[in-house]
Amino acid sequence: MAGDDGRAQVQLDEDTLARRRRDLGEDHPGTLASASNLAVSLRAAGEYQAARELAEDTLARRRGVLGEDHPGTLASADNLVMILGRVGEEQAARELAEDILARRRRVLGEDHPDTLAAAFQLVGALTGLGEYHAARELNDDIIARRRRILGDEHPETMMAGAFDLILRGLDLGGEPGWMAALREGDKRRQQEARELNEDEPG
Repeated sequence: MAGDDGRAQVQLDEDTLARRRRDLGEDHPGTLASASNLAVSLRAAGEYQAARELAEDTLARRRGVLGEDHPGTLASADNLVMILGRVGEEQAARELAEDILARRRRVLGEDHPDTLAAAFQLVGALTGLGEYHAARELNDDIIARRRRILGDEHPETMMAGAFDLILRGLDLGGEPGWMAALREGDKRRQQEARELNEDEPG
């Protein structure tokens, strides 16, 4: 069962984090990578309060150890954006998503895949606030950039295109299965977050 799988992943990540805290200390990059993985797993399992507390602590520690613009720091910030959206704090999610996007643009440039992923994260935050027109404008820019860089058939281009249809429906007052699409996009971002954290030295 999916719920059992989620709880098993949480337990595995809890054990890994406990071991790394013991062996490496609270602020070691490897420990923080494990903490970020656990926060992702807690969110996936629907344990939002625990996920939020751990994500906020991990983000603060990564900012102190790695700096504001480090990919690991921004991965933790990305996760916190999604948690905030789940607990109804859409404005806080939007503000953090805007900060992430500004940092990605400055460090990586407008067209980098991580910048475009951050922009798509902000599209989700704007959607959560009901700002569908602003979300559509930003998503249109993402689609154009991904088409130019990746091509029409790339999965990331197609995801942004599919979300455009959802946003058009929302902008017109409908909700054509958009929650399911959001959940699917969330699952994809969870996997991307885990892959980022696995790049941390441990």
